[in-house]
Amino acid sequence: MTAQASKTTDASFVDHLTQNFALQFLDRVAASGPHEAFRYPRGETWESVTWTQAGEIVHRLAAGLLSLGIQPEQRVGIASGTRYEWILADLAVMCAGGATTTVYPTTNAEDTTYILGDSECHVVFAEDDDQLAKLTANKGELPHVSKVITFDGKADGDWIIGMDALAELGDAYLAEHPGIVEETARAIPADQLATLIYTSGTTGRPKGVRLLHRSWVYEGTAIQVQDILDESDLQFLWLPMAHSFGKVLLSAQLACGFATAIDGRVDKIVDNLGVVKPTFMGAAPRIFEKAYARIVTMQAAEGGAKEKIFKRAFEVGIKVDELQRDGKSVPLLLKVQHALFDRLVFSKVRERFGGRVRFFISGSAALNPEIGAWFHAAGILILEGYGMTENAAGATVNHPDDYKMGTVGPALPGAEVKIGENDEVMLRGPHVMAGYHNLPEETAATLTEDGWLHTGDKGSLDADGFLTITGRIKDLFKTSGGKYVAPPALESKFKAICPYVSQFLVFGNERNFVSALITLDPDSMAGWAEENGMVGASYTDIVRSDAVEKMVGEYVDELNGKLNRWETVKKWKILDHDLTIESGELTPSMKVKRNVVESNYQDVIDSFYS
Repeated sequence: MTAQASKTTDASFVDHLTQNFALQFLDRVAASGPHEAFRYPRGETWESVTWTQAGEIVHRLAAGLLSLGIQPEQRVGIASGTRYEWILADLAVMCAGGATTTVYPTTNAEDTTYILGDSECHVVFAEDDDQLAKLTANKGELPHVSKVITFDGKADGDWIIGMDALAELGDAYLAEHPGIVEETARAIPADQLATLIYTSGTTGRPKGVRLLHRSWVYEGTAIQVQDILDESDLQFLWLPMAHSFGKVLLSAQLACGFATAIDGRVDKIVDNLGVVKPTFMGAAPRIFEKAYARIVTMQAAEGGAKEKIFKRAFEVGIKVDELQRDGKSVPLLLKVQHALFDRLVFSKVRERFGGRVRFFISGSAALNPEIGAWFHAAGILILEGYGMTENAAGATVNHPDDYKMGTVGPALPGAEVKIGENDEVMLRGPHVMAGYHNLPEETAATLTEDGWLHTGDKGSLDADGFLTITGRIKDLFKTSGGKYVAPPALESKFKAICPYVSQFLVFGNERNFVSALITLDPDSMAGWAEENGMVGASYTDIVRSDAVEKMVGEYVDELNGKLNRWETVKKWKILDHDLTIESGELTPSMKVKRNVVESNYQDVIDSFYS
């Protein structure tokens, strides 16, 4: 097939992408100095920082890194959750000409040591004592690390220092070398290494993805030229900054100039939205699934007239939405009903998210179309995008004024998408990685000689260039009867049916039927327990109860009624715990490591077929 480029925007800007990420930040500081750049929680309140203030801090920290001897492309690690200091550290590394190596705070000590060692990090930012413990325990295996800077941990004044101490080193260095940060930033070529992000693979060691300055500048500029966001917007950012999706949102901020409220605590997302009142937010589908489940189960618990009104509101809302998206007129009675339900129901749903959201951006995994339609009926637009670490996260995205639900949108301006052999999605453009760190054979297997990136995802392009992802090629399996099954499609359907589910994983490769492992969401099940006489019972006792078994069985039956005969789930089991990042069964971006789960529960899966 021929490559499909974005049809909506002139992509000539790509020819002028000579700027680096450090200059993009310094130019933004100059352009937007007195305006708000960031806000972050401090105790029970939020503290605001202007672009000028952020620029001054980054200036001092970058000079501090230069005083420690950081050279062009030398790696500087950041082992921390998402917070304001993460942003400062990353921008300082960029302005000092180094390359940020990201480490999730949940990464175990062994993998942390491997990542910092494989990347040959010379300096590491460590969030707190937990992260410091991983470094000190394996100091002998980190010969290149000359200094550790901690955000909140205990400094020893020698190998480990605090952020203030780094800034003081910067002050002294600037006194002797005025203008050094600007000089360093201007000397960085667009094709210099900016970031090493280690992918959390399901098997084997993580692979370091080498992303250049041009990749991040391109990502932000490609969003800016589409007029999706501007200085009047306010972002709420909770996504892991160690993940490429988070870094894309930072690059978009530098290009567009909006302010960002930062708090990486996942359990605070809904509360924070009500306080911050953002105009947009990026998130993984799991966040929308949890919000949907929480709202639906809360209304079910109300019962009576309120529940009936709620259900009827969404019946009307979804019907009106379908008519409008099909370009059909909405009957007068339906319009009147919709206006009433918008005041009684939909406005309250929107208020839970702050009341000002123009759109959400969903990425890192597929969003269930029915859940997307449910939010849309309430007046909340979720724009799906697509990409991977190997292409700096952003490859395609729907536009607020031009979107197709169920697709991940067209290619970003200046980038290309095509469908290769076996319906594999292929990407090409300024965002594509330079390769895997120290892995030439893997790089050659992933990148073609003419610059196309093999994604491993299966998809299709429509006549307008909108991409639809149908799953991972390696996840597709064939039953012993010769029928193909696409697990993501079944799993997504179940999540739209059952509001209590957390994960639903189907198996059956070379087996005579499909089976499933199920985990239930702890928050949703706590609410269920209150309504079903099990208050105070442990999560394990709740999910093992006959009542829950019966309830889940009814949802499985409902799912099977929507499937082809060979796809139906014949046997299933509820696990006595949810999958977590800490257990290694979820990636930090909340995607399931299917191979790990299958290996951990192989005996359970085998028992289905014995």
